Amino acid sequence: MLNIGLLLIRLVIGVLFIGHGAQKLFGWFGGYGLKGTGGWFESIGMKPGVTMALMAGLTELVGGVLFALGLVTPLGGILIAATMVIAIAKVHGANGLWSTSNGYEYNLVLLAVTIGIALVGPGKYALDAFLF
Repeated sequence: MLNIGLLLIRLVIGVLFIGHGAQKLFGWFGGYGLKGTGGWFESIGMKPGVTMALMAGLTELVGGVLFALGLVTPLGGILIAATMVIAIAKVHGANGLWSTSNGYEYNLVLLAVTIGIALVGPGKYALDAFLF
């Protein structure tokens, strides 16, 4: 059951981050694409905005794919965790902990889960288990 639990966690988190990356990069799933996301990044002091949006989108997309597949899982976890650290520092941190105030509660949960999986491993239903 442990391995099924790890698979479930990896798939849900990984696929959601693939979606977040696609929102930033391509405007899919209600996202704003590079130009729109870049404009918002500029508005919060992350310049150049389009470049930062590209980096964030690629980090989320690649991190999500790696995490979902359980392929080089520590790297996938670190990529996702890094985006959460930046989201806390640049967007949510000043609002306190609770998500009801646009705080960093949810980001902290994702940070803990991805680092936790990166540390304990992806389980046997992962490409890492077959390749390494």
